[in-house]
Amino acid sequence: DFAKWCIAEGVQVLTVYAFSTENWDRDPDEVAALMAIFVRYCKELREEALVRGIRLRVLSTEADRIPADVAAGLKRMVEETAHCDKFLMNICLSYGSRGEMVHACRSLAADVQQGKLSSSDITENVITGRLLTGDCPDPDIVMRTSGEMRLSNFLLWQIAYSEMFFVERTWPELTKDDLIKVIQNFAYARQRR
Repeated sequence: DFAKWCIAEGVQVLTVYAFSTENWDRDPDEVAALMAIFVRYCKELREEALVRGIRLRVLSTEADRIPADVAAGLKRMVEETAHCDKFLMNICLSYGSRGEMVHACRSLAADVQQGKLSSSDITENVITGRLLTGDCPDPDIVMRTSGEMRLSNFLLWQIAYSEMFFVERTWPELTKDDLIKVIQNFAYARQRR
């Protein structure tokens, strides 16, 4: 539903934080229940995305921890929607922003070591290109739900100039009106510099 609301409001890219790398430390029964939800919804999300022209991508910094049945559903979802071009939905699953930056640094260090790149060639744009979102614009808006006032290791590099909105409702409770209020606040009440 949230993706449909975004499309209706002219949003082009949505990145959602489905499961952090830190979430693996939760109670094993809770993790298993969450993984079962991912398996169940991969098919439904894939089918809906195909109808609406939504390209689905999974951004993961610890993909090896994702159970095989979940990984298979995610792979099919990503592959079958790769041609869609009306909207992009990034799903951060087994993702941590610090880990993402470590991977980018290792990639750059390997290229320097192999002589493919000089350390003086490393710029912010080069680093951005090595991130999992390297082909996406930085987010204009970050909506944090549940009344939490922290970033929780989410897109730390990418949100350097994003406008932050903290919403009291939990993710399942969000309404289209909540989204529209944030967009209106962003468009009319915030002074972008």
